[in-house]
Amino acid sequence: MLTPLRRLREQQKVTINELSQAVGIDVGNLSRIERGLQRASLERAQRIADFFSKKISVMEIIYPEHRQ
Repeated sequence: MLTPLRRLREQQKVTINELSQAVGIDVGNLSRIERGLQRASLERAQRIADFFSKKISVMEIIYPEHRQ
């Protein structure tokens, strides 16, 4: 499943390492969040959304499978 987070990250040409460092989330955890294998906490999802200037919602990060 290509999640909204991964799609946006790739569109913005941001590496997973760059995002990881910017938001303070371990690369492994961030990778699992991107693949929909792990849910981001509200705090982590907010940091990611802030990084992308709200081009993605917190709900899209936490619940990628519910995106329409």
